[in-house]
Amino acid sequence: MSDKAIPDLSLTRREVVAFAVSAAAVGVFAPTALAADFRRVKHGKFDITVVSDGSLTLPAGVLLPDATPAERRPILSRLGGNAEGAPVSANIPLIRYGNDLILVDNGSGSNFQSTAGKLAANLSILGVDPADITKVVFTHAHPDHSGATTTRGGELRYPNAQYFVSRAEWDFWTDKNFEAKRPEALHGFARGAQRDLLAIRDRLELVKPGEEIVPGMLVLNTAGHTPGHTSIELAGDGNLLIAGDACTSEVIFFEHPAWHFGFDTDAETALKSRQMLLDRAASEKIRMLGYHWAYPGIGYAERRGSGYAFVKA
Repeated sequence: MSDKAIPDLSLTRREVVAFAVSAAAVGVFAPTALAADFRRVKHGKFDITVVSDGSLTLPAGVLLPDATPAERRPILSRLGGNAEGAPVSANIPLIRYGNDLILVDNGSGSNFQSTAGKLAANLSILGVDPADITKVVFTHAHPDHSGATTTRGGELRYPNAQYFVSRAEWDFWTDKNFEAKRPEALHGFARGAQRDLLAIRDRLELVKPGEEIVPGMLVLNTAGHTPGHTSIELAGDGNLLIAGDACTSEVIFFEHPAWHFGFDTDAETALKSRQMLLDRAASEKIRMLGYHWAYPGIGYAERRGSGYAFVKA
């Protein structure tokens, strides 16, 4: 792990909590909790509905740790925020493939900010019963991606699902000696990941990059945001990349691909993964879907100077 792997994560986690509380108190941002409409996409043999889990508010220091104050202001404004931070969406693909109904990540549930955790309500609007979900694929085990694994009562939210996560992600978070080996800033994340992953260990399949979840649904290595972070590539129609948190903002990291993100566990590995993903997407004109991009988060990367522009699909 590089020297920049965890620059000051304990501070930024405190900032997240403090800023989320103050934002809620004064109504800084008013994100839409429930979707009035749902973006549906047909992609090869996959029918995709992008379902909102609500939104999160992140501090400026997490979103833009490399930017100067002068660079931060216009970017945060474009994201709908202010000098303190900005909201980001949480977009979850619901994928129909044959008899399978697949979620890629399951959102925050009640285990993160109150403006998120809206997936279950939105699925209900769509007429999807939790028992209908057959597979849940985790890009990684941060609380805004796996926090809805269980209900408040500790029961599995998707009781009939089979679960998938990369072996590297499982090994990292469930290490019995985690707290002795890793910085204190990561201990809270680890407890959340262990809560979610251990609850499904009897129905969990550990996968490696290059393997498929179902035919045409390929696991990609995009490590760095977490050590076992993966993205998903869907075959057909020029392919589609479900990026997860390999690229957390279509504004910031498309235009500034050399900048870091404050919540990346291994900052330099995450940077390489992000640059690789964007370069490939632009070169091959591959459609992308981003978890934290403005809803529905579907578009293309086009080269613009030293960076890229996000072009909505």
